[in-house]
Amino acid sequence: MFDVKALYEELRSIRAVARITGHDRKTVRKIIYAQELPRYKPRPPRPSKLDPFKPYLLKRISEGVLNGSVLYAEIQAQGYTGGKTLVKDFVAPFRGVRAPKAVQRFETPPGQQAQVDWVLPI
Repeated sequence: MFDVKALYEELRSIRAVARITGHDRKTVRKIIYAQELPRYKPRPPRPSKLDPFKPYLLKRISEGVLNGSVLYAEIQAQGYTGGKTLVKDFVAPFRGVRAPKAVQRFETPPGQQAQVDWVLPI
């Protein structure tokens, strides 16, 4: 923003400053004539449709119910109008990471066995 003011002092043309910086002329004008730079603050988070049901969900999760579809059906009966994905995304961190299935390697000495990844038509 300070670059815009410095460029304007040097060039004295709003159009030239806009062309160089890539900002719109109106934005450049707003920056040049502003007494101080605008301070933007982050917006507060929007409430979720799931918020009223989170205490119930946390209680059920502590009881060991981690199936999102089951929890979705339960809170839908209580008046929940949101989607199933919101519930499943809420439950996912509580489920933990699944360990990959262990695969036991089958080793044979050379020349004993062969593997083919294609089949010829008969």
